[in-house]
Amino acid sequence: MRVITGIYKGRHFDVPRNFKARPTTDFAKENLFNVLKGYLDFEEGPAALDLFAGTGSITIELLSRGCTRVVSVERDSMHFGFIARVLEALHEQNCALLRTDAFRYLERCQETCDFIFADPPYALKNLAELPDLVFRKAILKPDGLFVLEHGKTNDFSAHPHFVEHRAYGSVNFSFFKAKETAGE
Repeated sequence: MRVITGIYKGRHFDVPRNFKARPTTDFAKENLFNVLKGYLDFEEGPAALDLFAGTGSITIELLSRGCTRVVSVERDSMHFGFIARVLEALHEQNCALLRTDAFRYLERCQETCDFIFADPPYALKNLAELPDLVFRKAILKPDGLFVLEHGKTNDFSAHPHFVEHRAYGSVNFSFFKAKETAGE
């Protein structure tokens, strides 16, 4: 796992081979963050939420680029431990790492954030419910952005908060914003 840019640029962390997580590829991650520049001002220190954190690659990239607070949610104990070790190696204090189910976290969340990223297992049976849950719980700030990584079989273009779709190989990202900021 490689950090692309920011204060941790060039840092590498070896992900254990026995991980079940499917990390976002460097190619897809780099392109995602290029697109995010048009939506988020990282110099303003946005607050972010990384659901289904897996290897922590997106969490670390967000922190590296200037997020002042990142809540990273990962249920798997092995993945959670790996992320904790990476955060410790970086002496990173701006991340709240939580070992819990992402859906349970969303149901109980009381915070709002500027950016939410979710990379659930592509075969997750309730993956399509994530956009509705995020917007129903109103945890995204009015000008905030929600990005959902998913497989090619999902199509969110009819969702009322959908703004765009990007595909990088087998990695697909759907972007969502609140209605009032999505041009309505």
